[in-house]
Amino acid sequence: MMTTTSYWLGGAILLAAGVWQLSPIKGVCLRHCRSPLSFLAQRWRPGPLGAFHMGLEHGTYCLGCCWFLMGLLFFGGIMNLFWIAGLAGFVLLEKTIPVGHWIGRIAGIGAAAWGVLMLASAMASS
Repeated sequence: MMTTTSYWLGGAILLAAGVWQLSPIKGVCLRHCRSPLSFLAQRWRPGPLGAFHMGLEHGTYCLGCCWFLMGLLFFGGIMNLFWIAGLAGFVLLEKTIPVGHWIGRIAGIGAAAWGVLMLASAMASS
């Protein structure tokens, strides 16, 4: 399944993903990534080179929005279909429904708390 068995690494990944979910940078990226049509209307550039630049810029926002969620695959298992489907569903909800940013914040708090608990457990067993 390619999942981490280290409580230290798993806890660190969860904590970092939770903190990223709550960061202002994540909020900015999510705002731009949620509305591709608005992005096109505001940042239109003509021609193939303009399209390339727009794609690069919008792709950077989307990557900034979800890169730590992709990192969670190392926690739950890169080959775990249920974990992948769960993360994909979460990303879909976060980006498409009106209260998606609140779902992201709640998930961020939950992931960070889970990470802290895992790190505390690792410290206690050491």
